[in-house]
Amino acid sequence: MLERYTRTDFTHEGASKPVYSRGDGAPVIVIHEIPGITPEVIRFADWVVDAGFRVHMPLLLGEVGRPLTPGYVAKSIAQLCIRREFHILASDRSSPVTAWLRALARHVHEESGGRKVGAIGMCFSGNFALSMMMEPSLMAPVLSQPSMPFPLGAKQRAALHVSPEELACVKARCAKGDKVLGLRFKGDFMCPPEKFETLRRELGEGFEGIELEDDTANPASPAPKPHSVLTVDLIDRDGEPTKEAAKRVIAFLQERLSA
Repeated sequence: MLERYTRTDFTHEGASKPVYSRGDGAPVIVIHEIPGITPEVIRFADWVVDAGFRVHMPLLLGEVGRPLTPGYVAKSIAQLCIRREFHILASDRSSPVTAWLRALARHVHEESGGRKVGAIGMCFSGNFALSMMMEPSLMAPVLSQPSMPFPLGAKQRAALHVSPEELACVKARCAKGDKVLGLRFKGDFMCPPEKFETLRRELGEGFEGIELEDDTANPASPAPKPHSVLTVDLIDRDGEPTKEAAKRVIAFLQERLSA
């Protein structure tokens, strides 16, 4: 499914990961959800390319093109829990992999001749886009169902998985006019409402949150409950709330990365 994408390996501080790129225009880093780069993640990335952007998809977990199944999800969560580059329960710090992602943002910014960069995180990677705002070229952060730290207690339910330094940077940028876009289903226990309450409190008008009713999710989704706004729980039909949410993401990228 990635035959139209070009694979390169990007290395930062000794860590090397494959990155799949396609398109022309301002660079947008699409960071997949659990369990990996599924067909639905690729479909969404194709929409971003069709809108006039150059997509870069790093592979952080799992496999390329393998469909989502309960067993595959369980295997990817196990990897997430044991790998040192992810801190799934950290409330006041981000995962170490965000340093690699910021370096990738700098790289694609320079590669594109200095164009503004967008980043879309999903599920476990949702809040990575906030940490990436430490990189000045990152101008369009999108948080789709941000789930880390995993909500195992009251503190984790409201936490944003960023360090105090990173949060201060995000707040300062939003105070000067920068914007953050977030998406979630209202009944999603992995991305509870407390996270969006924190974002609204901390970022004020700098945060735009889209919260969808659970009954707008794709009834044919392989996921047990509505969670993945832009991928398996999306109904690919104009007028459907999930498809309109995906269109809003594209419009946000256009607003923030144009000129």
